[in-house]
Amino acid sequence: MSTGSVYTTEWLKKRVIEVISKQFGKSVKEASKKDMYFALANVVNSEIREKWQNTNKKYNENGHKQLYYLSMEFLIGRLLRNNLLNCGLLQVTEKVMEELGFQLDAILEEEEDAGLGNGGLGRLAACFLDSLASLKYPGHGFGIRYRYGLFEQRIIHGNQVELPDNWLTEPYPWETRKEDEAIIVQFHGNVHMFKRNDGSLEFKYENTDKVLAIPYDVPIVGYQNDTVNTLRLWSAEPIYYDKVDSLDDMFFRDLNHQHSIEQISGFLYPDDSSLEGKELRLKQQYFLTSATIQHIIKQFKNNYRLPLTRLHEKVVIQINDTHPTLAIPELMRILMDEERFGWDEAWEITTNVFAYTNHTIMEEALETWPIDLFKNLLPRIYMIVHEINERFCKRLWFDYPEMRERIPNMAIIAYGKIHMARLAMVGSFSVNGVAKLHTKILKEKVMNDFYTIEPHKFNNKTNGITHRRWLLQINPKLGNLITELIGPQWILRPKQMIHLLKYSKDRTILEKFDRVKNKNKQTLANYIYEQTGIKVDTSSIFDVHIKRLHEYKRQLLNVFHIIYLYHELKDNPNLDITPRTFIFGAKAAPGYHIAKEIIKLINSVATKVNNDPDVKDKLKVIFLENYNVSLAEKIIPAADVSEQISTASKEASGTGNMKLMMNGALTIGTLDGANVEICELVGKENMFIFGLKAEEVIAFYEQGGYDARDIYNTDDRIRRIMDLLNDGEFGKQSIEFKDIYYHILYHNDPYFVLKDFESYLEAHELIDQTYRDKYTWTHKSAVNIAHSGKFSSDQTIQEYVNDIWKIKKL
Repeated sequence: MSTGSVYTTEWLKKRVIEVISKQFGKSVKEASKKDMYFALANVVNSEIREKWQNTNKKYNENGHKQLYYLSMEFLIGRLLRNNLLNCGLLQVTEKVMEELGFQLDAILEEEEDAGLGNGGLGRLAACFLDSLASLKYPGHGFGIRYRYGLFEQRIIHGNQVELPDNWLTEPYPWETRKEDEAIIVQFHGNVHMFKRNDGSLEFKYENTDKVLAIPYDVPIVGYQNDTVNTLRLWSAEPIYYDKVDSLDDMFFRDLNHQHSIEQISGFLYPDDSSLEGKELRLKQQYFLTSATIQHIIKQFKNNYRLPLTRLHEKVVIQINDTHPTLAIPELMRILMDEERFGWDEAWEITTNVFAYTNHTIMEEALETWPIDLFKNLLPRIYMIVHEINERFCKRLWFDYPEMRERIPNMAIIAYGKIHMARLAMVGSFSVNGVAKLHTKILKEKVMNDFYTIEPHKFNNKTNGITHRRWLLQINPKLGNLITELIGPQWILRPKQMIHLLKYSKDRTILEKFDRVKNKNKQTLANYIYEQTGIKVDTSSIFDVHIKRLHEYKRQLLNVFHIIYLYHELKDNPNLDITPRTFIFGAKAAPGYHIAKEIIKLINSVATKVNNDPDVKDKLKVIFLENYNVSLAEKIIPAADVSEQISTASKEASGTGNMKLMMNGALTIGTLDGANVEICELVGKENMFIFGLKAEEVIAFYEQGGYDARDIYNTDDRIRRIMDLLNDGEFGKQSIEFKDIYYHILYHNDPYFVLKDFESYLEAHELIDQTYRDKYTWTHKSAVNIAHSGKFSSDQTIQEYVNDIWKIKKL
């Protein structure tokens, strides 16, 4: 039954029983949910394997140009349901599990979320891989197989506590170890330069620390199309040598060596507040890029039998943010030191292969490395980066005399640091932002100098999400309703969802949408009760704020509004407001003090609000710990309101806004990132826009003119909230949240929480009034769903293909 899309319950039942018997030595009645999870994974893998081999064979035989997508994160989430859906096995599996006495949903909960990412950057990469396979494009991901994810979050007495995210405790059934394709990566050592007889230079390395990069391949299954691409994850392991002086030498050397090497693929984003932490991060980045570039060159030689001067005809490499930028000098190293190309020819090859995606305009997020650290860890790579910088600066000096004063702000090596975004821009043929506003700011502000000399490189590719996971998979009731209304074509062509507009004023149909939402809210309410013991009212507005905890994402503005509402209700218990359930999910970086304080504040406010009988029917605050892909999949289908309230100009794009919109939530947001494009599509009347615009924020940063103390002194609501932070109302001691208080007033409210507060309140009052009219609310929700197909990652990938990658379908 390995071909075709029709699977029978008899076939699947037989296969599952066989695996349970052979693999676990049990009958189905004796099998646990965990046993059944591994049995199903085994069956799915056996269906995938042949398609996977055939896909790779066709790519190679047909001489396809291939995309290599390099990213430090791939937030792929759980894969069993996704692979069942994409293989056409989901419905038959649900039936078979019921017949065997199991619930598929319970079995799916047995799978660990892969600890391979943190936030939007990693989830974007995962969505892109899904779309590439589903559109039958030859595109593969390359990352690191982290032994531990970012961390497992626990909330203890309101505080975030970080535990190891040991996601690989049990075997990961989706990966295949390819030890025979291991690659050696070298660090440290000495570089010696010699002149060859032909006058060219030769470089020899001595005393390097060698690390083995072992690939683990994970299949990326296209949607019911027999295409299976690859996510290759590198694991760092020591190289063992036979010749040792003594057994003791071997033991201690191996012990220390193994520990230092295992750290390379040990943790996602190690703490870089120390020099050792910085070096480990830089090691990770070179480990990923060196292993991947070596693999690409080897594959090119084996599959195409073409000279490397034609590498760009068969290979395109997309750098996802600055983390994999070392791929550029690494390719130069291989071309010059191993393939004997001269500089000019190697540079021509390199700059025709790489494309760079920028994900931020925030200065602190544009990576830099201290020269001494970089030079010591990667001596040969430093020499190459230095030469790239020298040649680039000379080019600026001679070809662009009007830019000479700008050279220090454009140089790759400047002020004792190596600037990775600048290296990425200089070494790539394409530089793209991830939303129209973001790309505009890159061109006009952050990267204006580079845009001035090479405007042809810059382009926009607004982010997208895979609608197969973020609607069809996580919200099957809504998916079925859409199919019932407009047919199944939208699954392959998501822009077809626009046909839902003709039903957006049909009361009978809107009632069906409303019933779906209410069922999803009940499911989430049950989950919240199981996790927290708190009962929430499903007729209340489910107001959702789920994303990484960062000041610019302004969870603080949200909690200030909750404090305001709470005291309004305390002052006037008969106040007529629509009941609200505020739902948060967020992790703060372990060393980010203010972010962790905001988490503590949310939980402290939740404790007070949820236990106050005066407001119990009108206000609830829920913080769900350990936010990850699987938790997002539970929350998003139930959301009424999507909080996208970043300080305008700070959010590059956002993809949570797209996921929530696609599931019928209405956005309250600033005109930031992709919110701008959502607003262009659905109209301001179908979302709730507030706050400063990007140009106003940038003007305040550049010209001044904003004083947070003025607002504190003149707005009674703001002063009351701030003073509550300062006098200990929400803490066990009066100093509990003084850091937030002083941070806002003494750093002049850097993310304009106070400035946007009044506008935010007005938007929420409009939400309150609008929600009371169910027809109007559901109409707006349906309009959002209808337009959301525009934000499918299928659309984004097609734009990358057309404008940058130039790859062809299988």
